[in-house]
Parts: sequence; structure tokens; C-alpha cells
Amino acid sequence: MTRSLPRRSQEPVAWSLFGAGGMLLAFLGPALVLITLLVLPALLADDVAAGHAAVLAALRHPLGALLAFAGLSLTFFHTLHRLCHGLHDLHVPLSARLVGWVGYGTATLLSLLAGVWLLGL
Repeated sequence: MTRSLPRRSQEPVAWSLFGAGGMLLAFLGPALVLITLLVLPALLADDVAAGHAAVLAALRHPLGALLAFAGLSLTFFHTLHRLCHGLHDLHVPLSARLVGWVGYGTATLLSLLAGVWLLGL
């Protein structure tokens, strides 16, 4: 008689991406909002074009593009993971497998689109 091995779950990978995205949003999100909505416009009120050029130069640098990609993709995975579990908690009658495939597939697709966009700069 052969013993079947238990089926491995993908949940640890999903939870690690959720946790990383949550940490990123919790620690850096408010600071980024404060900087981009209040500080930068006040500093660059005279020369807006110079501010755009500086941001574009930072995104064109490989390290800047990598950090932007990591920030965007972790945020996408965190948000979609939260939505998937929110649908489950609200007892929405959808298959957990379908919600997972659509949710994480959307996060993966958005991450790939962000990567393509960053490479095109």
C-alpha cells in the first residue's frame, strides 16, 4: 500500500507577499502621500518641469526602477490578497480556487504591466 503525500498549499507564498505589501503600505504609504501631495508641490511651485525630470531620471536608473517595481508589485499582491479574503469573510458564494486564480492572476498581470512600463521609460 502506498501512502500519498499531503497536497502542498500555496498559502505561505501568498501570505508572505501579503505581509510584505502590508508592511510597505503601512510604513511608506503615508510618507509617500505626504511627500507627493504636500512637500514636493510646495518645493517645486516655481519649476514643475524640473520635478518631473528628477522623478523620471530616478525611475530610469536601474535601482530606482527595481524599487518602484517592488513597491508596486507588493502593493498589488497585498491589495488583491486582502480582497480575496474579504470576499471569503463576506460569504460571497464564489469558489475559493476561482477567487484565488482571478485575484493573484490580476496581481501578477498588474505587476508584469508595471515592469513593462518601467522598462519602457
